[in-house]
Amino acid sequence: MSKNSTIEAVIGSDDRLETVAEELVNHFEERQEAILGKGMIVTVSRAVAANLYNKITDIRPEWNHEDDDKGGIKVVMSGSSDDPKELQPHIRPKHERKVIEKRLKDPDDELKLVIVCDMWLTGFDVPPLHTMYIDKPLKGHTLMQAIARVNRVYRDKPGGLIVDFIGIADALKKALNSYTESDRKQTAIDTEEVIKELLKEYEIVKDLFYPFDYKRFFKAKPEDKMRIITEATEHILGLDEDPAGTGEERFIRHVNRLSKAYALCSTREEALEISEDIAFFKAVKTAIKKHFSDGESSPEEVNGAINQMVSKAIASDGVIDIFEGTNIDPDMSILSEKFLEEVKHLQQKNIAARTLEQILKTKVKKMARQNLVKSKRFSEMLNETLNKYRNRAIETRHVIEELIKLAREMNKAQEEENDLGLNKDEVAFYDALGVNDAAVKVMGDEILKKIAVELTETIRNSTTIDWSSREDIKANIRVQVKRLLRKYDYPPDKQKEAIETVMEQAELMCDNQGEF
Repeated sequence: MSKNSTIEAVIGSDDRLETVAEELVNHFEERQEAILGKGMIVTVSRAVAANLYNKITDIRPEWNHEDDDKGGIKVVMSGSSDDPKELQPHIRPKHERKVIEKRLKDPDDELKLVIVCDMWLTGFDVPPLHTMYIDKPLKGHTLMQAIARVNRVYRDKPGGLIVDFIGIADALKKALNSYTESDRKQTAIDTEEVIKELLKEYEIVKDLFYPFDYKRFFKAKPEDKMRIITEATEHILGLDEDPAGTGEERFIRHVNRLSKAYALCSTREEALEISEDIAFFKAVKTAIKKHFSDGESSPEEVNGAINQMVSKAIASDGVIDIFEGTNIDPDMSILSEKFLEEVKHLQQKNIAARTLEQILKTKVKKMARQNLVKSKRFSEMLNETLNKYRNRAIETRHVIEELIKLAREMNKAQEEENDLGLNKDEVAFYDALGVNDAAVKVMGDEILKKIAVELTETIRNSTTIDWSSREDIKANIRVQVKRLLRKYDYPPDKQKEAIETVMEQAELMCDNQGEF
């Protein structure tokens, strides 16, 4: 018997594979609780791969499926119709393997584990791959290439994890000697240093919660858990700002660092001891980002965060809604009186203030794509109020009152627009004329509306796709705007400012709509 045959016989023995399968399933499920992603199992031969598949699916039969587009685990191998019948279910032509490859690269697909021998160990990029189980002697370049499959940073994944079932430590040391110092640092992570980072960040986040007792969450009844998360969110939003940022910014920053460290050492005893606390911190972070994110994180990151929690009790349905139990529906498109009254009487004042802040910011941002003058005015009013809030110059309840007042002014402005009988472009030019200026106002509403309608038509007929970069076209438009203002006896001392504002408004509209 050859050396390779002897190794395969030892590695592929039934008793050993049963132990490996059990250890692997338990470990991978723990990894999935820490950070969602994919896993790859590297085996010594196709026969061992097929047998290990059977052992794993005996433990988790729900992972097994005959169809390529279904199931939680697959074996990837090449072969032919002459191969033994136990291999046949796993032998696929290239186009069928592409289906599995596509599923493995999709972070939301149910396929989480693949078993390989030689295929996909080199030149194969799967960003969500966070764990590689090596049960095959590898060395040198092949070993380094295999490790590179799992070491790509992706979303919340700070790096990959190698689980060694066969004893590759010495081979890894030898392989690393041929790499630069920076390559070695990127490939091999010092777990002890990660643990130190984990515990340091854990203490920082715990201190941010002082004196809030978040640990009561773990003994609370299911119906009380969401209330405690809401109270914890209120606590974080109420922290004072310091040179390192607002309480919210500091909390999210340190929970992100904590989560990244945890993802690298989640199966260590020190990490397991604080896994419930970390899950709670991530739940609060997700609640904050779900409702109050300014766009720092993608929808996938926010939606995936809940599923990455260690404690399933935190949010078994995958949704954290801090407005649960209230009549509030934070619709970003409207600010009804009913909604404003509900927010005004919300017990958690910091949550109420941040809710209004996000909705008003959304409305101003939307307004800025259409109406230069109104968006500037409301943006300045909003920023003035928010600065008072962040600097604690006024109490939170007074901030809420000011934000509600601003929301009502926005609603009133919308009603006034509707009463003008103009389209959106015409309203924007109407505002650009400076209608709130006393000298302009005496011209009368009907005259100003006529100017706005003619301005819109004039600019629509004069602009081309590249007009904003053509000085000759811009000069011609200025002349036409000036003639139009004179035609209606627009105050001479106000004309220069009006023309500049009209030109800015015209460029804004073209940027957002292309050619009129």
